[in-house]
Amino acid sequence: MKHIIILGDGMADHAVERLGGKTLLQYADKPVMDMLAKNGRTGRLITVPEGFPPGSEVANTAILGYDLNKVYEGRGPLEAASIGYDMQPDDFAIRCNIITLEDGKIITHNGGNLQTEDARKLIDYLNETLARPINEEAGFERVKFICGIQYRHLLIIKGGSKHIVCNPPHDHPNEEWKPLLVTAEKGYEHEAEETVELINKLILRSQELLPRHAYNLEKAAQCERQANSIWPWSGGYRPSMKTLMEQYPQVKTGAVISAVDLIQGIGKYAGLRIIKVPGATGLADTNYEGKAQAAIEALKKDDFVFVHVEATDEAGHDGDLELKLRAINYLDQRLIKPIVEATKLMSEPVCIAVLPDHPTPVEMRIHVNEPVPFIIYYNGIEPDDVEHYDEVSCTNGGYGLLRLNEFMQTLMKIQ
Repeated sequence: MKHIIILGDGMADHAVERLGGKTLLQYADKPVMDMLAKNGRTGRLITVPEGFPPGSEVANTAILGYDLNKVYEGRGPLEAASIGYDMQPDDFAIRCNIITLEDGKIITHNGGNLQTEDARKLIDYLNETLARPINEEAGFERVKFICGIQYRHLLIIKGGSKHIVCNPPHDHPNEEWKPLLVTAEKGYEHEAEETVELINKLILRSQELLPRHAYNLEKAAQCERQANSIWPWSGGYRPSMKTLMEQYPQVKTGAVISAVDLIQGIGKYAGLRIIKVPGATGLADTNYEGKAQAAIEALKKDDFVFVHVEATDEAGHDGDLELKLRAINYLDQRLIKPIVEATKLMSEPVCIAVLPDHPTPVEMRIHVNEPVPFIIYYNGIEPDDVEHYDEVSCTNGGYGLLRLNEFMQTLMKIQ
């Protein structure tokens, strides 16, 4: 038995009055997910351990069966692995968004949907105008910016303290940014003081420099959102993680398919080969068909495939109800459907799991820590009584409520 997990990031949601009190999964047109639910078994999964933030770095790592208390080092090191940056022992890697500020508030966490080719110019500019003076003053390469994808980048600080409190920008839309600056973790005020001062200095200086760049001058002239501030968050040192092959003997080889550095980084540490699909954007315009075909080809040679789609999460953060409904339909029809059809023709049976990592409710625009609905389907599974895939129906699922690595353990028992 081969296994594939198809994950719609942030796909779960809350009941919305505009939809007659239904959740988006209840309302959306998703016949394939409903078919899998009706013919498979469902349940709900707690993806975030107590004391951890409900971020994708936490939830996806837990879904793959890892104990966050043993391996968690923040989002930055995971994205460094994906980007290909070889972290040194004294490297503190912290995720660094380029965001949009207006009237003293965080307007978007994504710099007005900043594209990678434009972001690369801004990152080069920041290294020259922001990092270089600090490094010259220190007498060594104290800080540097590493370009990632779209608005998602890295800040590397030599010897930085990880005992800091940062606020993810996607959790604070339309909030004043000054109260959200970095602070020291309680009990580590002295140790973290230098890192806190450095990061906040970088944030403030970036707000002076970025509006002067030609990219933002053009945006301002067109009355469009500018990418006018950096916002670092979720940092750490290189984690120590066993591969999936070391944890689960059922997995001999595996692959991860995602447009997002974070997921690719988790996959790399998990021992999965990274498949990059042309046209995969991390947004609703992503190449669903290309991802589906890549997953089908991967299943021909690998035991385990993890397919991640970011579009639903981004629509949730933007508060765009119609776009999130459309992204759910696209995931269903353009990615899950061809995978299901192809697996029916494969000589070796395939177990298919579908789930989100966390809810990103469109009316809240942030991640929330709540159980998510999941489906497990394979030819011959004994179905439960659930006929639709959504947050409410799956409360009656045959798997009940699973916690953290119980999902992966359950999946790997299916042979």
